[in-house]
This record gives sequence, C-alpha cells and structure tokens, in this order.
Amino acid sequence: MLPQISKFKGAALDLLFPQKCLGCGKEGFLICPDCQKSLARIIPPVCPRCGRPQPSGIICFHCVNWQNGIDGIRSPFRFDGLVRQAIHQLKYKNLRSLSGPMAAILKDYLLQNPLPAEILVPVPLHRKRLRERGYNQSELLARELGKMTGIPVASDILVRVKHMLPQAKTRSVEERRENVQQAFECTGSRQQKKQILLIDDVFTSGATLEACALALRSGGATSVWGLVLACEI
Repeated sequence: MLPQISKFKGAALDLLFPQKCLGCGKEGFLICPDCQKSLARIIPPVCPRCGRPQPSGIICFHCVNWQNGIDGIRSPFRFDGLVRQAIHQLKYKNLRSLSGPMAAILKDYLLQNPLPAEILVPVPLHRKRLRERGYNQSELLARELGKMTGIPVASDILVRVKHMLPQAKTRSVEERRENVQQAFECTGSRQQKKQILLIDDVFTSGATLEACALALRSGGATSVWGLVLACEI
C-alpha cells in the first residue's frame, strides 16, 4: 500500500500546490515544453574531451593538460539562464521534484549521443554536507535516469572521504584540482571491468569528475565518462 499512499499524497500536493514552470509560470510543468526549447543547448562540434563548443572539433585549450582518468565529459546545456536557475533550485532549494524532468533531458541526450554506460555512478557528497543538505542532487538525477534507461545505479562504490571547500568557492583551475586531490575512494567490486558513467549537475573545470574517475579506475573500471546537466563555458 505504501506506493499507492505515496502517489495519493503526491496528487494531493499537486492539487494544493500545482507545479509551475520556472521559466514562464505555466501550470502543470516545472519546465514547460516551450521553455525547454529555449534552453541554452551546446551545439556540436565540441571538444572530444570536455564537450565544450569547439569550432574545429579538436581538443580545446582547457584540455591541453588533461589527465588520463576520465575519458570525456558531455553535457546538453550551457550553465546559463533557466538551466542555472533550475540547477540552483534542485541543489539548494530542496526542489527535488526537478530531478525527474532534468533526468528526462539527460535520457534524451543519451539517446542522441550514446556514451558507454554499464553502471551509473553519482558524484558523492561528503557525509557532513549530505547531513546539512539532506540529499545528494546527483544521486537523485542518477536514480531517475536509471529508472528511465534501465542502467543500474551504484551510489555506494564511490565515497568522498575528504571534506573540502565547495568547488564554486575556489579561485582557479589549479585550486580546484588541489581541492579534490585524493578526495574520493572506490569501494566494492561492482565497478571492476565495467564502463562507468558518472552523473553530476554541473562542471566548470572538470576537476571533481577527473578525481572521481581516477578513483574508479584504480578500482578496476575499464572506462569512465561524465554526463552532467550543464557546463560553464
């Protein structure tokens, strides 16, 4: 009976507090179809590593000193406008219901731009920050995406062991890389000889995803790609 009760409560909340589009205010959507069409999409050609727009389609200047942990990162959107607002609401304002429509966008992106993925792994939060926030937005995205694609989700094979300054508060790429150095550890064995797809909300320098990938590779993963909602250009 619990799933039925949950659905009833959800329907009752929708009646009392109907969803409204973050962009235009239209009822019935968190991001309506018209506003989805206006989102700041990343249009190919892109850098084969970080996925940023790159007219020549070759490795961009951001990736010249790229390490060998992560195979590449892809994102459907620029971190701007309504996308930035939606991620902020999901991440900091407890609007967890946004994880569904956001994951649906990632699913559509994967259908058009396939990436090797046998397991979805959300970028973990440190336990202290998880207690403060109450949830991990990347895990919410991964679990919704897993339901839609049938790809299993493993949220326990990657652990953040170092509580650090939020990446948004660092001042340079070098600081970001130093901030996450040895911040993650891989546990268990499910990642061994598997193609991993890391899930996160946004990336700027790629330092966090790179650190996660290095830990997963040390645990035996054969490939590690990153899929995020948005990328800072």
